[in-house]
Amino acid sequence: MKVYAMPLLAAMLALAGCDSRQADAPQAPATSAIDAPPQIPVMGPERRIVALGDSLFAGYGLRPGESYPDRLEAALRAQGINAHMTNAGVSGDTTAGGRQRLSFTLGSLKDKPDLVIISLGGNDMLRGLPPEQTRANLDAILAELDKRGIKAMLLGMLAPPNLGTDYAGKFNPIYPELAKQHHAALVPFFLQAVIDKPGLRQADHIHPTAQGVEALVADTAAVVARALPAQPL
Repeated sequence: MKVYAMPLLAAMLALAGCDSRQADAPQAPATSAIDAPPQIPVMGPERRIVALGDSLFAGYGLRPGESYPDRLEAALRAQGINAHMTNAGVSGDTTAGGRQRLSFTLGSLKDKPDLVIISLGGNDMLRGLPPEQTRANLDAILAELDKRGIKAMLLGMLAPPNLGTDYAGKFNPIYPELAKQHHAALVPFFLQAVIDKPGLRQADHIHPTAQGVEALVADTAAVVARALPAQPL
C-alpha cells in the first residue's frame, strides 16, 4: 500500500460533502479506455450485480454512462461475462443510509443479484461519526446479504492522517475484518489507483474523472470477476 499525502487524501474523503446537485458538478471529457467492442463474446446466463454506495458510484461530475458501475459492467462484458449492473449509488450517503435502503433496493429487483458491491464509509469519516457505528452498519449490511444468500464485496476506505492515529486504528481495520468475518471479497483501498494522480481527478480534487474511473475499474474488475459465484443465483 502506497503512502498518501495528507492534503490529498483529506480532499478525496470530502466526497461525503457532495450531495445530488449533479448539474453544478464539473463535466469530464467523454473519453474511455473501454470503448472498443468486446474482444471475447459475451456468453452464459446474466450475472446480476448491485453497486451499493455513495457519490463514487453515483457518478458525480460525470456524463451518463461514465460512472464506476457503468464502466465496470463494460469491462466485465469485455471479458465475456454477461454482467448487468444495478447502480444503487447515492451521493452523500453514509453507511447508515446504505443500511436503511438495502432491503428496499433488493426488494425492487426482479431477480436476486449474484453479487452486491459495497462502497460506503467515506462520508462517515467526513462527518466524524464513531468508527463503531460504521462497523455496526457495514456488519448489518453484510449480515443481511448473508441471510439472503447473496455474495458481497467490500471496497475499503482508509482514514486520513489528520483524524489521528486513534481514529485510524479503529476505522482502518473495519473492512478487512468484516470481509474475513463474512467471507466477502475485498479491495483494501478503493481509491488507490487515483489517489496520487491529480490528472485522474476532477477540478474539485475529490472525484475521479472519466479516465480516473477507468483506472479504478482496471484496478478492481478482476477482483469483481473472481467474487461472482461459480453458478448464477
